[in-house]
Amino acid sequence: MGAAAGGPAQRGAFSPADIRHALLLYGVTDSAWLHGRTLADCVRQAIAGGTTFIQLREKHMTTDELVAEAATILPVCRTAGVPFLIDDDVEAALRSGADGVHVGQSDTACAEARRVLGPDAIIGVSAQTVDQALAAQAAGADYLGVGALIPTPTKPDAVDVTKEELARICAAVDIPVVGIGGLHMNTLDVLTGTGVAGAAVVSAIFAADDIEAAARELASALRDMNL
Repeated sequence: MGAAAGGPAQRGAFSPADIRHALLLYGVTDSAWLHGRTLADCVRQAIAGGTTFIQLREKHMTTDELVAEAATILPVCRTAGVPFLIDDDVEAALRSGADGVHVGQSDTACAEARRVLGPDAIIGVSAQTVDQALAAQAAGADYLGVGALIPTPTKPDAVDVTKEELARICAAVDIPVVGIGGLHMNTLDVLTGTGVAGAAVVSAIFAADDIEAAARELASALRDMNL
């Protein structure tokens, strides 16, 4: 991974190979599932269980609130050498020192996020079609999030993407792809044979009573799939 043994990673420390490897188990936060826990504690447990990438996705938070929350999570990710991105809010990513940002089709354009955050930031882009995937790659995206693969209450407005379309997207681009949307232990098989680098999950990790155990089970299953 990007963090050297002698110290924490800084923005830009993750190579393309590091990013691809880190996408195996991509944890996306949702404070609706905290049940008295802090996001930083939940992230710490998730990483201890084998989560390899963290995204702060809290649609109800203001930019200032995201920056404040990131300050609690970023040190956890730095210590573990795990990439940390903020969803959608480029300003929050810039101010917090996050490793980058993930943007959707209706969010800040990838090229604009790259301009603001610089060449070393990790930029992820949501895509549902081959055309969107190719456009994101051309605009400088480092990876794609493709879904929703399974209908999911956390993203009720998401466009459903078939397994076949996921495979076509993976074949069309050179950058890695992470599948997202309704993925948990019983639905991971939708990823088999598609060419994805990993799975992005929300409730399968953060809604669990034992977050570390849930992450460990998911990470083990994904490694066994030889994605």
